[in-house]
Amino acid sequence: MRLTNRAALYWTRLCVDNWNIYLAATDKGLCYVGSHDKSFDELSAWANQRYPRYPFIENREKLQRYVEELARYLQGGLQSFSAPIDVKGTSFQQSVWKALCEIPYGQTCTYSDIALRIHKPAAVRAVGAAIGANPLLIVVPCHRVTGKNGALTGYRGGLDMKARLLKLESEF
Repeated sequence: MRLTNRAALYWTRLCVDNWNIYLAATDKGLCYVGSHDKSFDELSAWANQRYPRYPFIENREKLQRYVEELARYLQGGLQSFSAPIDVKGTSFQQSVWKALCEIPYGQTCTYSDIALRIHKPAAVRAVGAAIGANPLLIVVPCHRVTGKNGALTGYRGGLDMKARLLKLESEF
């Protein structure tokens, strides 16, 4: 019998200052940050779709670095993340997510701004779809994107979570 090292998907739950968020990571980095106060089913459905053959293992120790960074951010003590990420997406999605990471802490921009930043000014709807597919809420800060008039628009974590994150960033 031959044993192999099989890649796994590790998960844990972050609970700090009235935040309740599931996280997942591969051996390469953080790959999922869930919505505030959503059930385990949100993470499980995502994992079954994106990593169907990976063993799904609860492991707080393996995710401790990510938990610590997110907790510091949620407590106002961190403005950017340095832990490795392992995010899968198309090249277009990757370009949008990279542009999101360039939005400074405490600032917002529009979907059109992101389309311009990636040199695809006519792709505003596609930008919206890529933002909606972002698996790393908070870390890839899609909450910093607003409608053209500054209104809060769609967010996988819900508009309450988006408003709460923007408020947090405006206070520090």
